[in-house]
Amino acid sequence: MLLSAKQDWLGNIRGDILAGIVVAIALVPEAIAFSIIAGVDPKIGLYASFAIAVIIAITGGRAGMISAATAATALLMVTLVKDHGLQYLLAATVLAGLLQIIAGYLNLHKFMSFISKSVMTGFLNALAILIFMAQLPELMNVTWHMYALTAAGLGIIYLFPYVPVVGKVLPSPLINIIALTVFVYFMGVDVRTIGDMGQLPDTLPIFLWPDVPFNMETLFIVLPYSISIAVVGLLESLLTANVIDELTDTESDKKRECKGQGLANIGSGLIGGMAGCAMIGQSIINVKSGGRGRLSAMTAGVVLLVLVVFLSDLLKIVPMAALVAVMIMVSIGTFNWNSIKELKTNPTSATAVMISTVIVVVWTHNLALGVFTGILIGSLFMAQRLSQFMYIDSSFDEETDTRTYKVVGQIFFNSSDKFIALFDYKEAIDQIIIDVHRAHFWDITAVDALDKVVLKLRREGADVSIIGLNEASETLLDKFAVHDKPEEIEKIMGGH
Repeated sequence: MLLSAKQDWLGNIRGDILAGIVVAIALVPEAIAFSIIAGVDPKIGLYASFAIAVIIAITGGRAGMISAATAATALLMVTLVKDHGLQYLLAATVLAGLLQIIAGYLNLHKFMSFISKSVMTGFLNALAILIFMAQLPELMNVTWHMYALTAAGLGIIYLFPYVPVVGKVLPSPLINIIALTVFVYFMGVDVRTIGDMGQLPDTLPIFLWPDVPFNMETLFIVLPYSISIAVVGLLESLLTANVIDELTDTESDKKRECKGQGLANIGSGLIGGMAGCAMIGQSIINVKSGGRGRLSAMTAGVVLLVLVVFLSDLLKIVPMAALVAVMIMVSIGTFNWNSIKELKTNPTSATAVMISTVIVVVWTHNLALGVFTGILIGSLFMAQRLSQFMYIDSSFDEETDTRTYKVVGQIFFNSSDKFIALFDYKEAIDQIIIDVHRAHFWDITAVDALDKVVLKLRREGADVSIIGLNEASETLLDKFAVHDKPEEIEKIMGGH
């Protein structure tokens, strides 16, 4: 454990520090923008990004992942801030953190297994589109200088790594920010800068207990918002952790990540910050800039605070063109370009899931809603496919006047009607065997279907027996089946 901790913190010092500086600079305009979305002062988002980045560096389960104030959580706060004010937002942030810690202890992260590759691809592609779309306002109604600087920034980002020696040492996004800032400052180019985004704070954050009455009325006000923030925050954080796992070919501790996100949000709320979660765009910037360990997130948080409080005059002159170039690079790197070619080869169902996820996320700007849509549609397709693989083979033994039905496949709510229809209820026969060695009964709908089959066959005078039940199916039938319980059958038929 000590070796792992040492590797997380000290295994990539230079790369983590340089990447953290890039992330810190890129966090500033986003934190301000997210504060504006939520309807609060810019310092609320900046303080939140500092607190969450620093705390998650220590408590999180995914080294190298960046968490801060995000659009996904900011969108959920608008109504609360408008109707009840900032203090209720701080209370909701703290409560959301507590709920995330509880989710960690309840192992709710295991529900991530329901997210298929198609949903994940759709999530990434939609996020790439949203990141690119978010840059468009910076490229509209501007002079040609903005386009030229953005193009130059992209050129530096993609070409600098080919420079001998230093190209492999220094992260190209950081060189892009420094180069364009120096050029704009000394050449006097009139373009939009970070200073134009909003007023930066000039004091350090202090401990602030939310100034709200601690009663049931307050709880009922903030609880719905806290639940939404906790769910969306964990979903985006765990999805981002999966992406960074693949990019770095390493594993993360999802349970620890849930608890870490909770602690980070509590810390944010107690210093006057809003709730946040993992940021896939900033996390990819971090990884592509060479960040791999916890030191990168810690550096990002500390440098962010130093920049906005002590070096704000320097930070204000950074041109937005440099940050737009970085975010365009992120959107290009996030989009799964192979998924376009795979549209011709992937199953129709997988394509439908991916495209529906993209459409819902882009249309609603709600990552969680898009992912839930993809999971739902994928589940429906899976249920349909499983029901098609269920069939019954029938054989007749004339010597014993016995008909044997061999059931193969999964019997559940979507295949139960097909299961019932595959039996012949009009055949005059003495004995029927239903062999389910190769079948499994999953739910009470499947049990009800078996009850109907057995009762219908017995009504025609056949002696029906069931063989081959596996342990799970037998347990389910013992609890819910009625075909061998005369008193239950009598209730169903209207007896007393």
